[in-house]
Amino acid sequence: MADWAPVVIGVVLFVLLSPGLLFQLPGHSRQVEFGSLKTNGKSISVHTLLFFAIYAVLILAVRVHIYIG
Repeated sequence: MADWAPVVIGVVLFVLLSPGLLFQLPGHSRQVEFGSLKTNGKSISVHTLLFFAIYAVLILAVRVHIYIG
């Protein structure tokens, strides 16, 4: 059986933490902007760090596993 947790969690976090989709940290005119659909270099860096931190906690520390089949 294959462990699908890294794939599923990676895809979900990628969609949720895409800068400008739901929120952007830091924004263009404010610290946090919601639904702006615009991005900048700082927000890409911040969202990348958030992605890897949350991903590492869920996969390595919590040890989430999803087995199908």
